[in-house]
Amino acid sequence: MPSPTHITEVAVAVITAPDGRFLLARRPEGKPYAGYWEFPGGKVNPDEPILDALRRELLEELGIFVEHAYPWITRTFNYSHASVRLYFYRVVKWHGKPQPRENQELAWQSADNVRVEPMLPANTPVLRALDLPAIYAITHAAELGTDIALIRIERALKGGVRLLQVREKAMPEKALNSFIGAVIALGHRHGARVLVNGSIDNIDFYRKAGVDGLHLASRQLMDIAKRPDVEWCGASCHNAEELFRAEQLGMDFAVLAPVLPTLSHPGSATLGWQRFAALIRDCSIPVYALGGLRREDLTTAWEHGGHGVAMMRGIG
Repeated sequence: MPSPTHITEVAVAVITAPDGRFLLARRPEGKPYAGYWEFPGGKVNPDEPILDALRRELLEELGIFVEHAYPWITRTFNYSHASVRLYFYRVVKWHGKPQPRENQELAWQSADNVRVEPMLPANTPVLRALDLPAIYAITHAAELGTDIALIRIERALKGGVRLLQVREKAMPEKALNSFIGAVIALGHRHGARVLVNGSIDNIDFYRKAGVDGLHLASRQLMDIAKRPDVEWCGASCHNAEELFRAEQLGMDFAVLAPVLPTLSHPGSATLGWQRFAALIRDCSIPVYALGGLRREDLTTAWEHGGHGVAMMRGIG
């Protein structure tokens, strides 16, 4: 067994094409786990910046020159032969056509339809994370009125939004239940997932209504002992302790806020982009940025390690 104090650092690339597909490589004979599929990458040399290691490895393995790569998630995994810390980067622009320079096979795949197997164990959870869209829309019907809110939600769905959170803390129960049903119908009609920000005690009702999962408030996150038994589960976080708890419980993603000033909390303290990046550095789950953001902030979120942006007033 490897020494528990020695961890091999590895730079890993999620090379993403404009159509959303990503590149996987099959490990050649002679390497541990030969025949398994993985994301391309390799070991980081001592004192080598991780991004430099990524560029070097992709040039050696695939013959491509990385132009734009964004930090994403970091996962630690213990194999029988080694303990590894995997630094995943999303590579969105490069020069050259990927070529198998080390006798590996290559395959372009989609997160919702991976056709190659087996996957290297450390890489398997990453496929689920890649199935999360970059935009996370949050309802605010109490401010707009349900009729206008539903019009805007449908507009957002037609514009490509594929992940929605129903968050209506002040809405009466009967009206809320009706609104949840309407949002689910709209969302599913457009192929979107709908999560509800509500009490875990109501999980049976949410299941019957057809929701795709739950979104937990930070207080709920800190109070529960295990992850709710739902298909998808996200959580709101505001500090390092809450982010760590979200990782411990196996949340599918977290939302970290507030990054910038918001209309709902004028004058409140904000994280800013540098603090946001520092808090999520080495996080093992995708993290959305929230707070005063719009679609135009998506690249900035990526540059600071975020999975994407969550928006309330900016959705439509």
